[in-house]
Amino acid sequence: MNEHAGHHAIIFRNRFWVSLALCLPVLFFSPMFAALLGYSPPQFPGSAWIAPILGSVVYFYGASPFLTGGWQELRSRRPGMMLLIAMAITVAFIASWATSLSLGLDLDFWWELVLLVVIMLLGHWMEMRALGAASGALDELATLLPDDAERLKSTDGLSVHPGNLETVPIPELAVGDRVLVRPGGRVPADGTVLEGTAGVDESMLTGESQPVRRGPGSTVVAGAMVTDTSLIVEITAIGEETALAGIRRLVAEAQKSSSRAQALADRAAAFLFYFAAGAALITFLVWIFIGSSDDAITRTVTVLVIACPHALGLAIPLVIAISTERAARAGVLVRNRIALEKLRTVDVVLFDKTGTLTQGRPEITEVATIPGMARQRLLGLAAAAESQSEHPLARAVVAASSKEEENPDAPAQQTSEITAVRSMTGLGVAATVSGQTIEVGGPALLRHRDAEEPTEITEQTSAWIARGAAVLYVLADGQVIGALGAQDAIRAESAQAVRALKQRGIEVAMITGDARQVAADVAAQLGIEEVFAEVLPADKDEKVALLQARGKAVAMVGDGVNDSPALARADVGIAIGAGSDIAVASAGIVLAGDDPRAVPAMIGFSRASYRKMWQNLVWATGYNLISVPLAAGVLAFAGFVLSPAAGAILMSLSTIVVALNAQLLRRVTIDPEKV
Repeated sequence: MNEHAGHHAIIFRNRFWVSLALCLPVLFFSPMFAALLGYSPPQFPGSAWIAPILGSVVYFYGASPFLTGGWQELRSRRPGMMLLIAMAITVAFIASWATSLSLGLDLDFWWELVLLVVIMLLGHWMEMRALGAASGALDELATLLPDDAERLKSTDGLSVHPGNLETVPIPELAVGDRVLVRPGGRVPADGTVLEGTAGVDESMLTGESQPVRRGPGSTVVAGAMVTDTSLIVEITAIGEETALAGIRRLVAEAQKSSSRAQALADRAAAFLFYFAAGAALITFLVWIFIGSSDDAITRTVTVLVIACPHALGLAIPLVIAISTERAARAGVLVRNRIALEKLRTVDVVLFDKTGTLTQGRPEITEVATIPGMARQRLLGLAAAAESQSEHPLARAVVAASSKEEENPDAPAQQTSEITAVRSMTGLGVAATVSGQTIEVGGPALLRHRDAEEPTEITEQTSAWIARGAAVLYVLADGQVIGALGAQDAIRAESAQAVRALKQRGIEVAMITGDARQVAADVAAQLGIEEVFAEVLPADKDEKVALLQARGKAVAMVGDGVNDSPALARADVGIAIGAGSDIAVASAGIVLAGDDPRAVPAMIGFSRASYRKMWQNLVWATGYNLISVPLAAGVLAFAGFVLSPAAGAILMSLSTIVVALNAQLLRRVTIDPEKV
């Protein structure tokens, strides 16, 4: 449960509602408040004691967290927000009772006292609600998890029929179980798709607005909804090991983190405490000397009450509440609030290549055939031979063939009979396809078969190899009939992410363990000038330190698996694409989705959030710096002294301005598609 100053969030919530209910009659029957609005409150026996009695309840009950917090700050000699609030409400309480008991003062601050307590309770409650906003968004997902799942009784095959299905509660699922997820149903636990291809809605986890295609070999996470066709999923993680549980752990860590801006607000409160105390002392001495004791007490009490930071109490909590909630709902998990604030100062973003700027898996990007061999036929034969292999390159070949078949302009593929499939260690695979012996493998396969590469495809394969692509040759009965080029494909969004960062005045660099020619090709396509290639995972943090040594603030963006040292070394560590591997301990910010455009989107949001924090702080402290001297009577020689009523109005207006300004943050988008 969220805590602040030793108090639980629920305490602030309950005290806020009770104090608000008591505040309304105090405001209505207060002569000062009635005079401000120009009405006369009803008079009846005892009506004069409504404000003192209810105001006292608010003081002792509603304000108790501030009184105890102020006492703790006083004992520790570290004055801050709590002590400043406690001082103001205590002075208002004593002065108001002295007025109610006709002890020589005319300072009825009951309505100001209760309003101040209500506003401060609201501010602290909102701050703790902000810390739990991400949890709330994820708890909303948890409520959408199914109560039970359809489990396949037999693990030997994927046969789906009533006799092979059983309905079991989610807690009874185990790793290795296979479940059927029907269209419109939700995935019961993290797993891998074994059969079927469907659109999967992961918006509640990743912030991705559109369903993503998931097929055999793809990972799916608990809570994701299958939109069109059924999937058979093998469970890989349950309970506390799921991505959702991992995210909750990260959120719990974020709730314990501190905010630099909040620390700034605390320092501002400490400054205002000394400022108010000093101003009150000077005010009292000056008015004793030039006026009367009544004037001195009146002006001193007015200074202390007006100095209380209504607006300052809301300045940071409101911005944190909005920014945290919006980030969480956009699939951005802020593990450390300082990381979000530091993101605005970043000079260079260092992207890991594999799995961040690229898909992290090979794709067939090139096809070369001998004369007389159709592209579709070559892919079909290669896919037939690779159909039973789990190797990433084999999956890429099968996927390329399936994609080709979906092309409406492609001729229909004839059905092939596949027999005698076998793996050739270190060479590739072979199979009998419609009576032909089809082999698929790299250059080692050609050497093993003593086969010659046809001159018709040599120029193309040489170009592929020059830029770091892997080459697979396809042989039919010992003769080369074509070749396939495989590369780790660049994400479609990466180029836009790089452009958006440069437009914001931020340098972009890339780091990878891949060969220099591979890195150079990717960098050239994306417009990245500085590249660190052939870097071991353990040495990536040294490159981050190198950039920092140039005086740069560095944001490191990686997949969070082998980039932990670099993520920890960077000024801001950002783990991207961590929706299915959420145990990222080194990143300050975790992007559950895999869209690199979220990085410039978050930088823009960080800048906007920080602007709002500063605007609110400047307004809140500026009000005090101006109103306190006026309340003290610095312009008394000119015939102007800020009255308690006028000061109260200005204080309320200041609070309204801060609240409205914070709400403008909702207009700032975190949508990667709009960077």
